[in-house]
Amino acid sequence: MISLSEKIKQKASELGIDKVGFARAGALADQGSHFFEWLERGRHGEMGWLEREPEKRTDPRSIFPDARTVVSVAVNYYTPYIHSNDKGAGKISRYAWGDDYHDVVKEKLRALLDWIIAENPEATGKACVDTAPVMEKAWAQRSGLGWIGKHSNVITKEFGSWVFLGEILLNLELDYDQPVADHCGSCTACIDACPTDAIAEPFVVDSNKCISYATIELRADDLPETISPRLNGWIYGCDICQDVCPWNRFEKPTDETRFEPRLSQTALDLESIESFTPESYAERFRKSAMKRTKLSGLKRNAKALSGKAKLQN
Repeated sequence: MISLSEKIKQKASELGIDKVGFARAGALADQGSHFFEWLERGRHGEMGWLEREPEKRTDPRSIFPDARTVVSVAVNYYTPYIHSNDKGAGKISRYAWGDDYHDVVKEKLRALLDWIIAENPEATGKACVDTAPVMEKAWAQRSGLGWIGKHSNVITKEFGSWVFLGEILLNLELDYDQPVADHCGSCTACIDACPTDAIAEPFVVDSNKCISYATIELRADDLPETISPRLNGWIYGCDICQDVCPWNRFEKPTDETRFEPRLSQTALDLESIESFTPESYAERFRKSAMKRTKLSGLKRNAKALSGKAKLQN
């Protein structure tokens, strides 16, 4: 007889989930201490929400008391397009080319949870994608999906690091998978390639120096002078540390069409950004992860890339 654990993995595959694994829910002692130290050293920049009740992030039972299992999933988002080197355009991080992954992955997780409950009416659970206070990378490693690379992204053997993560906190005990060992070895490609030295040490990213953080999360009127001249053409996010990772030579195109680049664009014309109104911006980036930076942030980034003194909001 096929176990519920195997049935869940089969159903997940049918729903377009590329990897799934199970880990016993509990406190993340080592990862929690590293997270607290990271916060204490101010490496989260201005992402103040990470400071709110950080202890909740170290134990999924703090947000779902009945949790017995963390079901971790990975969804491949790689699409075989390349970035433009046009100096008149700003490059978009690969993860934001298509529809907002929060919506896409959450839809798959909810469908999987509904199926689990239909199979076992005693089941209850909570689906989480990024915004929930769950240390998803740590759980992905514990669940056997991959390991955390020196650039702090989860790397899988099958898809490299081009994966979105999500979890279902479940009140059932399942057949737990084994954690994945680190396979980065002595490689320092990501550390060496970062133009702003944001990877302060292996496995530790200093957000204050990170292009992705600056162009997406930072709410300042201007980009820091330590970052602005080193954007390397990025207007939203940055893929440099992933592009150079040797494991990403195993990348495979995703079957999820919603991750295809919108309007076939992997970059934005800098001059066109100046003409965006709040209405046209909202329409262009509706259901896109790029709305995270807001119109003012996008124009600020374009200003830094183009060298113009001012772009009107």
